[in-house]
Amino acid sequence: MSNTTATAADPKRRSALGKGLESLLGPKPTVSVNANANAPGATPAAEPTGKPLEIPVARIERNPYQTRAAFDEAKLKELAASITASGVVQPIVVREIGEGKYQLIMGERRWRASQIAGKPTIPAIVRQVSNEQAMEMTIIENLQREDLNPMEQARAYARLSREFNLTQEQMATRTGKDRASVTNFLRLLKLPGEVQAMVEAGDLTFGHARALLALDNVPDLLMVTNRILQSGLSVRQTETYIKDLLNPETKEPKPEKVKEPLDPNVREARDLIQRKLGLRVRVEDKHGKGRVIIEYGNVDDFDTILRCLGE
Repeated sequence: MSNTTATAADPKRRSALGKGLESLLGPKPTVSVNANANAPGATPAAEPTGKPLEIPVARIERNPYQTRAAFDEAKLKELAASITASGVVQPIVVREIGEGKYQLIMGERRWRASQIAGKPTIPAIVRQVSNEQAMEMTIIENLQREDLNPMEQARAYARLSREFNLTQEQMATRTGKDRASVTNFLRLLKLPGEVQAMVEAGDLTFGHARALLALDNVPDLLMVTNRILQSGLSVRQTETYIKDLLNPETKEPKPEKVKEPLDPNVREARDLIQRKLGLRVRVEDKHGKGRVIIEYGNVDDFDTILRCLGE
């Protein structure tokens, strides 16, 4: 089971995703052959090479630059089962840190799953990189994955910007994303901590979080967040709700006019006209002045009115 992020159906994306890591990894060096590797009792040296080497799982340490906060245990077990059956298809990437130990750069899920599967060794490519390069490679690889939650992505972009002084355009180029996406993820960090936690837990979607950013007032933002959770609002419904909240109707509803009771004679005349026409009639009278309104529903009703008027 591979941990790749590009697909054969999307060669352009695969090409874009590879640019950032290629520039960091550099060209693959030629395989170095140890002349004494076959000597009795000799241990093959894990020299930096483009060829995968089998390295003891126990000698590999976790990446301190890892931005991923959580790993799905169920998916790790699925991957472990696949590794038990077919082995690790894609090698991990490590760097040597001395005393026969290595530090993971890319492929933590495969490394963890190999431990669950009880594998003594794992195929790995050894690279000679600095602390800064290792950190950048790890962050970029994480951002190229599709299963990072929005807050993990936001923090990863922020770390690239903070620790490597990368612009949003440069981050977009290195991760194969468009600049607008980078901007939108970084804006999530403006949300209150409790709302960020809801996004990270999956209670709020990325679309909900983006909509909430339109609210500058924290109490309003938290109120709308609770409304989303309690009423199960969709992203579109949330956007509409926020729009109405930000743009309330400015016109006050006009108070209804208090209708004065009709004069008994006027009311009797109205009833007479209604009986005569068979239609609804309204009379608005004020001190002997006003208007008579005859309502009709179709052409036949209109003809009835004309006939009664002698036309």
